[in-house]
Amino acid sequence: MAKQVTAIYPGSFDPVTNGHLDIIERSHGIFHRVIVAVLVNVEKEPFFDIDKRLEMLREVTQEWDNIEVETFEGLLVKFALARKAQVILRGIRAVTDYEYEFQMALMNRRMQPEIETVFMVPAEAYTYLSSRLVKEISMLGGSVNGLVPSIVEDFLKGNKGSVRR
Repeated sequence: MAKQVTAIYPGSFDPVTNGHLDIIERSHGIFHRVIVAVLVNVEKEPFFDIDKRLEMLREVTQEWDNIEVETFEGLLVKFALARKAQVILRGIRAVTDYEYEFQMALMNRRMQPEIETVFMVPAEAYTYLSSRLVKEISMLGGSVNGLVPSIVEDFLKGNKGSVRR
């Protein structure tokens, strides 16, 4: 019998992209419970406020009953312990992502050795995709169709011109 494993998929999700959704959908089939954890970082001004990001994520993940969406502040490993998670899930698109994520995984392991980090590679179609690029394309009037869920595209169209830099 397989062990029931809870995974935390952390990020800013500002905004959630189809690359994020690819990771979420595949993790839903691997882990018993997946908590999509939206980082609240008071040091940064996000494109979308926390309520909009939560709304979009809850909308696009509602079909999966083992996916939860929450916010967190502070150390990820403390949040993972509080939620009884055994895994931190991270998406990796390129070698540059890996270098940063590898360093973070080792530090998380040092702080909480019982929590494993699992790296997932998105579908090939999304390896170039980032929230930063989506925001930039949208700000410059380009189409983000196929890069983000339709609800995100609608919100982006409503936010043109109101981006914080």
